[in-house]
Formats: sequence, structure tokens, C-alpha cells
Amino acid sequence: MSKHVKATIFLIILGLVVMGITSLIKPWFSEWEQKTTSDARITKGKISIAVDDWVGYFPLCSPHIKSRLRQEGYRLNCINDKADYAQRMKGLAKGKLDFAVATVDAYVLTGSETNYPGTIINVIDESKGGDALVAREDTLASLDELKAKNNIRIAFTPDSPSDHLLKALSVHFDIPHLRQRGNWAVTAEGSAQALEKLLEGDVDAAVLWEPHVSKALKEDGIIRILGSDQTAQLIVDVLLVNRELSKDQPEKVKLFLQAYYQTQKYYRDNPKQLQKDLKKTLRLDDDEISTVLDGVRWISLADNARIWFGTHAQGYANETLINTIEGTIGILREYGYVTHNPLPGEDPYRITNSQFVASLFDQFSQQGQLDQVSQSTVALDFKALTDKQWDRLVDVGTLKVRPVVFSSGTDQLTLEGKEQLDRAAENLKHYPRFRIEVRGHTSTRGDKDANLRLSQERADAVRRYLLITHAIAEHRIRAKGFGGTKPLAKRSGESSRAYYYRLPRVELVLVGENF
Repeated sequence: MSKHVKATIFLIILGLVVMGITSLIKPWFSEWEQKTTSDARITKGKISIAVDDWVGYFPLCSPHIKSRLRQEGYRLNCINDKADYAQRMKGLAKGKLDFAVATVDAYVLTGSETNYPGTIINVIDESKGGDALVAREDTLASLDELKAKNNIRIAFTPDSPSDHLLKALSVHFDIPHLRQRGNWAVTAEGSAQALEKLLEGDVDAAVLWEPHVSKALKEDGIIRILGSDQTAQLIVDVLLVNRELSKDQPEKVKLFLQAYYQTQKYYRDNPKQLQKDLKKTLRLDDDEISTVLDGVRWISLADNARIWFGTHAQGYANETLINTIEGTIGILREYGYVTHNPLPGEDPYRITNSQFVASLFDQFSQQGQLDQVSQSTVALDFKALTDKQWDRLVDVGTLKVRPVVFSSGTDQLTLEGKEQLDRAAENLKHYPRFRIEVRGHTSTRGDKDANLRLSQERADAVRRYLLITHAIAEHRIRAKGFGGTKPLAKRSGESSRAYYYRLPRVELVLVGENF
């Protein structure tokens, strides 16, 4: 081959290489040119977060936080996955997402498949009326009626906060048939469809979220059985961060969380702007906006640090987030959704990270910018009631209490009896707005006056134990003995011996003033 031919081939190959390199570089160069000749030159990158339509998540993707992050050089990419938790966890695990939102129960359940790819760095909000069990009054008037009637059909959205509310009620109030998805369970694709099934008469009750709760209660004959406004630490929303991001780029994480808290405070100081932005985003009218806002309680930085994470607790170190995680696992285990604690090492601290909240709390405190407004559940001031006022209260439901054991023929609580009351007290923490009536019962046999006296003494003993050991407010709880005047109904096929064994008991009944 001549030198001329070789040179020609070389030039052709060189040209092809140059063309190839140019084709590869040109898009990059074009993008570089666009960035350097526009305001995009100050952009440091983007932040991706997975959310859904729950109003509590609004500040995380609001116009205000997007503006704040743009000033810091970041574009916020909010991905509405319609509460597809499985996909959300995969995105977090693969690094496609920087942040994600979830309820505590949803993360405990769905995070296990991807080895819990995020840590909880912030408690966003707690549902306070945003979710509720409603029913036709002529069919269902209380949780105790739901316990007695296993033919009540209930519409609900699976794997949603409403579903978790049902699980909690079935466990805390001992409603066994709700733990099996039988004929009672009518699934719906969202709260709107569940409400539709209730209004059309397909079901007797429904678990809804706002604004559908309020829409249901406007209908004649439909009442609220129990709502999240009367609970605590049950439906809690949290912010998750990708583990690698928190390790490799902690300043980016801190920046986002700081922008969130500043946005939260901005909307708290400018409620009309919050309503305006919500109205534009959710496309609801003014009344509906007010309703959905009433159903959510956003958690401030101060309460995250002092109450939920306990990094800056005043006095006794609260760790409400850890208590909520453990309580959620307890509900899921007793319900039958999990057979064991699914967390890594069965350790709730493995899915929480308090360093960002603690750091921001210190920073804002030093700068005098800390928002001291508490969004936590304030302990209610239960005023003293007369016996007539107590008698006018309506039963909400009988709390699950395994037989409280006394020494034979006395009002002396045994160690086992105290342990049962300790478990009941843990459940009572979820229902802080209700008063408690301790009801003592005995067998129908024997001297009626003696039975009545013994039942009162045992009810008094239980009340004393809860007052002293668990600091229940004095005027929140009353003890009343019934002797053998209100015996349990005999179960089908139950022997007389087993029946009489069940009769002596102490019940903890939640009672309310607006039921």
C-alpha cells in the first residue's frame, strides 16, 4: 500500500474520530453554553422528593419552598406517586430520590423490602381530624356496637392511614373480626369512592379523610364514631432522607430541612397566603380549604427537637417518635400484619436520624429565629364533673383489657393485674381527649350488696393505680361498681363454668361529651 493511500486512510479515520468526538461534545457544550449564558449558571443541582396529595405534605412542595431553594441554587422536583409506597422505597434505595414522605406505619411495613433505605429526619405532621370512621347512626353508634355486630360492612382504602386507623381500633378496642378481611371489608380506591359507597347504601360505615369526612357528616343520619382528632401518635407523617445523601452531602440535607422550617413559619405567619396557595394547588373552595387545614397539625422545629426526637427536651427526655414507632409495630403485630419486629436489629433508632433537627435547633436558637409556637398535643384540662354529668356522657368504646387479677375476694391488685393495667395505659396514650370510666363487675351469685361493694372497691383500686403510676388526670377518670347487675352476654356454646369465670372483671370505658 502506497504512502499516499495510507495517509488518505489515516485522514479519513482521524476525521471520523473528530466527528465522533464532536457529536459527543456538542450536546455537552450546548448545555454548558446555555447554563453559562443564563440564570441557570448559579444552579447547583436539583432535589427530588416523592409525595402524594395529603395536605400535610403541601409545605414541602409549596411555591414558597421552591422559591427559597431556587435562591440557594437548587431546583425542587416533586414527584406525586399517588402513595405508591413500594415504588417510593425503590426510588429512595436506588438514589433516584433524595427525600420521600411516609406515615410511620407505611414505612415500617414497606421499608423492609428495600432494607429501610431512608432515615426519618423530621416529623412533618399528625392527623388531627383528617381521618375518621363514620357510620349510619341507625346501624352503628359506637365501637362497642361494632364489636358486637360482625355484619357491619365498612368501606376503606387499603394501605392508607385510614386502614391503619382501622387496625388500631381493632387492637385497642378488641374487635377480633376486623383482623380478618372478610365480608365486612369493602375496599375503595380512595376516600371519595369510600364515601360514595356509604351514601349509596352499599356499606354501613366508612373510613374517610378530609374533605370527605366533613361531606359525610353533612348528610342526615351519618355520625362520626371516632376520628384522628381524638387520637395521638397514631397517624404520623415523617420525612425520609436517602442514607447515602445524608452521609455524603449533609449540608444539602440541612439546607432543604431549613428551607422547610422557614416555609412552615412563613405560612403560619401568613395564613391567608397559605389558603391562597392551597386553593390554587388543590382546587378546593374556601370552606373545603378550612376543613382540610383543621384536620392537620404541622409539627414545628421546637417540638421536633423537644418532644418527638428529644434532643432538646425540657426536663424528662421525650422520644415520642421512638414511642410511636414501637407502638405502631405493636399494633401491626397484634393485628397480624407482621409476626415480629421487622426493623434492622429490631432497633427503632436504626431508622431515625436526629442530627439535622438538633443542629438546626441550635442554629436557629443562636440566631434568635427559633419559632417557639408549639404544635404538639396540649394536655387537656379535665374539669371536675358531678355524677349526673358523668352519667350523661356517651360510651365511645371499651378498651381492650385482659382480665385484671385481684387477690381472691379482695381489692388487692396482683402483679399480673398491674401488668395488664400497664398495657392498657399504653393504649390510653393514643386517646388523650376522652374521659375514662373504670367499671367494676362481679358474678351474679352471692350477696348483692357485698358484690356491689366489692366491685366498687376494685374499680377504686384500678383508678388509684392509674392515677399514681401513670399520672392520669384526677378529674379525667371515675370509678363505678355495678356488682352483678350488668352481666356479660353468654356466648354461643359457652359452658356455665366458663361463663361465670368471665363475669368478675374490671373494664376501662372511654366516654365522650360530644358523641
